[in-house]
Amino acid sequence: MPYSNFTLSKVKSDFRITTIETETLFPQIEPVQPGELLRLNLKENLSLATAINTEKARSELIIMPVLTEVRRVLKGQVSLFSGVEFNVDLERGLNGTCDFILARSPEQFFVTQPVVTIVEAKRENIPSGLGQCIASMIAAKQFNEQEGEPIPIIYGVVTTGTEWKFLKLIGQTAYIDSSSYFISEVDQILGILVATVEPEPGRVVITQ
Repeated sequence: MPYSNFTLSKVKSDFRITTIETETLFPQIEPVQPGELLRLNLKENLSLATAINTEKARSELIIMPVLTEVRRVLKGQVSLFSGVEFNVDLERGLNGTCDFILARSPEQFFVTQPVVTIVEAKRENIPSGLGQCIASMIAAKQFNEQEGEPIPIIYGVVTTGTEWKFLKLIGQTAYIDSSSYFISEVDQILGILVATVEPEPGRVVITQ
């Protein structure tokens, strides 16, 4: 069963996950100012992406430029994948395609550990992607463990491109940020992504 089949209630039931929705996950994040290329890209393409209003347009015109900016800020020390299969555990339903994956490795020809970010694009509905995001976060945690590089905290994001909702997974508890971030706050979004992807002990990001 692919990740997209997981609703929030199903992922909680199947994996015995508890959710907490009352905390701000990044209350004191250091903003990262976007580079000139990202600023121009958003200026030119934001209205176009929202007018077309498909997941593909939002992915190509908003989300990918933000993620490539993260890779630029980190000087290419993370790898970025788009639309790749991430089949971790077929028996548990942890398989399917992820819109975007960031891994804390410069290796760009295949996905390697530790996976730090999985990004799932949604056209309009953030809540509908939460179950899928958490399932992908569980898969990333298991993938890292299988590859001998376990990380205790997994982060995730469900995004429409214009709205970004962050999550984190610790053990069997998934925290859903009580705050949402909007593309007008791109410096905050970049700050969060950079902080969670940076090669610091105990951090992994999944963006969904």
